[in-house]
Amino acid sequence: MRPVNGIEFLHHPWNDHPVALVWGVRVDGVDLRARTAWATRELWRPELADQFEDQDRESAELIWRQHGGLGVLDFTDNPFRRTADRTPLLGCPCGIWQCWPLMARVAMTPTTVTWSAFHYPERAEWGELPLGPFVFERQIYEAALSAPEVLAEDPLGPAPESLGRLP
Repeated sequence: MRPVNGIEFLHHPWNDHPVALVWGVRVDGVDLRARTAWATRELWRPELADQFEDQDRESAELIWRQHGGLGVLDFTDNPFRRTADRTPLLGCPCGIWQCWPLMARVAMTPTTVTWSAFHYPERAEWGELPLGPFVFERQIYEAALSAPEVLAEDPLGPAPESLGRLP
């Protein structure tokens, strides 16, 4: 049997605007944006190599903040209840989620919800990202989705120093 992951859904302000809430997600207690940053940092390296003087710090911040949540008002039909090969889980930090969406395959059974095949439509050459799959108990998933914790600020925090350096 595949191990089951923990899931938390959150609402927090978009870009420090308390009235513009976005969906946030934690998988096993870790923000999905942080997981995505770690999974894509080596893919970003060739594109960022010549852009920043202080490559480690500046590229780390760009990679760390490459996503925002999905606007609560943008999705009257909850995006996390969709089952499709191209379901958005994160959006662009500019507020227009379609600019830079993190897409995944979402599959639901009566007992589980699985997120897999994470990818970027704008970076087909990157292929499937080294992220997931994540399997959640359906009952816990639905309960978390029905009662997202509302936070006063974005919980992501600053990029860790080690993100900008490749091993």
